[in-house]
Amino acid sequence: MTDSMCHLLTDGPKVVGSFRSLALQTACHSVNRLGVAEARSAIADAIHRIGREIRASKQFIGQDLKLVVLPEYFATSYPLGETIPGWAEKACIDPGGPEYDLLSKVAQDNKIYLASNAYERDPHFPGLYFQASVVLSPSGEQILRYRRLISLFAPSPYDVWDAYLDHYGEDGVFPVAVTEIGQLACVASEEILYPEIARSLALRGAEILLHSTSEVSSPDLTTKDIAKRARAVEAMAYVVSANTSVLTGVDIPGSSTSGMSKIVDDQGRVLCTAGAGDSMAAYADIDLFGLRLRRRRPGMPNVLSRLPRGAIAMGLARAPMAANFFLQGGRVRVPERREFAERQRQIIRQLHGDCLPD
Repeated sequence: MTDSMCHLLTDGPKVVGSFRSLALQTACHSVNRLGVAEARSAIADAIHRIGREIRASKQFIGQDLKLVVLPEYFATSYPLGETIPGWAEKACIDPGGPEYDLLSKVAQDNKIYLASNAYERDPHFPGLYFQASVVLSPSGEQILRYRRLISLFAPSPYDVWDAYLDHYGEDGVFPVAVTEIGQLACVASEEILYPEIARSLALRGAEILLHSTSEVSSPDLTTKDIAKRARAVEAMAYVVSANTSVLTGVDIPGSSTSGMSKIVDDQGRVLCTAGAGDSMAAYADIDLFGLRLRRRRPGMPNVLSRLPRGAIAMGLARAPMAANFFLQGGRVRVPERREFAERQRQIIRQLHGDCLPD
């Protein structure tokens, strides 16, 4: 092995050049119809179940399983019909709360990096919540916290942008964790449809995009399934995408999301896909060594090195969506649900004029 090849494997901490990752496809039991105390108990039960499933999956897959991604809002489902303060009380967890202690133990017991997704409260923004993807290390430490930037019916950091940057800075908006299994970043749910998110993370060094999702499945290609392949190519990164197997406790037919968990490599090749139901079938080898070679190889396929960043930033500057929607005089304003739809209709008018369909 040449000195240059050795260097690829020793960037940052001691690097594992090849390992296995799992997009765990598991059930999501909604807490919508539960009281606060019942919901808290149900969230803990879900984490304990996830721990057992990961332990059994690792016994089957092998001891080189080092990364597991969980589906979107795996322990609560989504806030259908809930007020923002009501959902914050019932289903949102705190960054230092007991739920993360339980997830930390799962990561430690199984010696894995664990990517979770949950709704979180934040003491800096009382009355609001954010959807957070959090990565825990094999030692149980929370090493990455990404708050979803694009959401149709939920608050995001962009809604309190100036205050959020004051508290967390740019690195807190687009965090990348440098680990022994590569540089990790998270993309939440429908954000897989937005190349700007994945590219922003890749340009900060992200090599593996951890995608927690709960999306409608189909035997045909869906928009999100196409997007997973596209984001992998555009970001020159692996995409590990975990979908829910079933949604219970809500009126949407439970198996609508069943299937389609997968791992895609940086060349857009699907390495594995889970079928319907609870499944650990979406696991594959991650060739970090090969990825780093391709990222350093000059030529047309090296799209990250050829991106005209200044021109792209200028083109995006005309986007009409203003920041700080929930800040008023520098203070947090708790919105009503209807305001999200009203804001979107206003933006559509700015883009296309006043004639909107009913």
